[in-house]
Parts: sequence; C-alpha cells; structure tokens
Amino acid sequence: MGSKTYDISRLPSGTASADLTPGCLVLEGGALRGTYGAGVMDALMLEGINFSCVIGTSAGALNGVSYVTGQIGRSARIPLRYRHDPRYFGMRALRRNRSPFGFDFMFGELAGRLDPIDWERLDDPRRRFVAVATNCRTGQPEYFEKGVCSDICLAMRASGTMPYVSAMVEVDGIPCLDGGCSCKIPFQWALDSGFEHVVVVRTRHGSFRRDPRRGRLLARFAYRNWPALAESLGRSNADYNRQCDTLDALAREGRIFQFVPSRPMDIGRMEADMDKLAAWYWLGLEDARASMPALRAYLAQKAPGISLPEQP
Repeated sequence: MGSKTYDISRLPSGTASADLTPGCLVLEGGALRGTYGAGVMDALMLEGINFSCVIGTSAGALNGVSYVTGQIGRSARIPLRYRHDPRYFGMRALRRNRSPFGFDFMFGELAGRLDPIDWERLDDPRRRFVAVATNCRTGQPEYFEKGVCSDICLAMRASGTMPYVSAMVEVDGIPCLDGGCSCKIPFQWALDSGFEHVVVVRTRHGSFRRDPRRGRLLARFAYRNWPALAESLGRSNADYNRQCDTLDALAREGRIFQFVPSRPMDIGRMEADMDKLAAWYWLGLEDARASMPALRAYLAQKAPGISLPEQP
C-alpha cells in the first residue's frame, strides 16, 4: 500500500465568485473515485464558472456541496486528509454509523468545525442543489432538492449510503440507499428540467463499461424482501452502460458537455494510496483546464434540440 498522507498544501483554496453561470452540473458518484470530479469542480471555480444548479449521485452529491458553497479545494482536502482517520472511514465508522463512511463525523465535527461548510452560501435560494438517492420501496431514484426536502444533509447521507454494507437511511419517510443503485449519472433529470446547458462529470475513463450480469444474484438474495430494489440493483450495470452510450451521443450532438478522465487509472472505490488518489484529483483539474476553451464555446452557444438515441 502506498502512503497514508498527502501534502494538501499544494491544493488550491479560496472562495469562488458569487456570480452564477446558467446551467446544470451533473456529477457521477464512485466513492473515492469522485476525487477526479473534485479536480474538475475546482478548475471550474478557479475559472469563475459556478453553475446555478448541481445534481449529484453518491460521492457526486457529497463532493458537489463544496462546489455549491464555492469552497475551492474542500472536496479534495477531506478525503486526502481523512481517508485513514477511523472517524471518517473503516470499521469504527461501520460500527457507529452502520456504514463504512463516518457520516456522523462528516456532517458533525468535520462540517461544523474542522473544515466547515459555508452554510450561509448553501442556503442561498439562487443555488439549486439536488442529491440523488434510491427509494428502496420502488427501486427508483429520488431527487432530494435543497429547500424542498426536510434535510439536505440527511439526503446527501442517503445518497452515499452504499448497498449491502450499510443500513437504509430514511428521508422524509422514504427508506433510501445509494443513488447509484438506480441512477449512477443523473443527467436525464437535468434534461427533463429544461436546462439549456448541461455539463456532466464522469469518474471513469470513456471506454469503461460494466459487466451487465454482475451482481444480479447477490442483489436478489440480499434484498429479497425489497423486490423493486433488487430489480434495480440487478440491472444497474446495464443501465449504466446505456447511460454512457447516451452521454457520448449527446456530447457528439452538442446537447451536453462532458468531462471524462483522459486516461484510465487503477483507482479503487475505497482507494487507500493517497498519492494515487491525489494524482486522480490533479488529472481532473488538468483535464478541465485543457477543456476550458471548448466548454466556454459550448456555454456561449444555444443548445440544439434534444434527440436521444433509441434505448434497447
């Protein structure tokens, strides 16, 4: 295993501009692979691009809140500083939170004192923020929006609550698990909501596709008392592959803009090597900087009509 620490003094810091950019930023999850997205978001903030709406699944929601609040570097500082802290991740968190991630610590001492969230900016009604979780009764995504749901922090917790190893989290009377169980990249919500400009951040190399058969039997066994959830989990890999194909088609048409890792890296969902995790962050920042002229050109044009490819 590589190093357990990383010199976070190299990370950018500061506060993003208060000016908002019309459009929706869509964030894929992927647990600690989300550090790629953290790099992209920091590059956007450093360039003064602060989208008026952010929607994220799982780690996308957990990292996206720092973009909403304009806190440059925060979404990278947290995993790079606390990955090996037992309050943040591991068996201690599992015992206390019934989840491998220590959400009590994340939304308690960490968000309140150690690396506080800018709550005033988060409460700004001009800044829309949506955390995607999975409704365990229906197996469908639930879109919990700041200012609409009763507790956006609880919704973020539900959005990142991994199946199989975590207890369900109830939000507004709905038992929930990780949004990735039903919708790994929530771009369709942005399109259906009428945003002219939709910018998607993916956390896997563009050529990556999942084995559509993997996990079906486990889902049926583990959630045999939750049949709709088991069904969604069983087809989630196939759904993800279709989402990636659709995104590639929409990007070619100019309907959406996407950031995709420019090269594959062996980064695990629970990556323990801080140097590898940091390299993934810097790749996101560098990819975003390299794509900035193309992004600005996309934002300057009127998006063409929506034309989705046929789904099998």
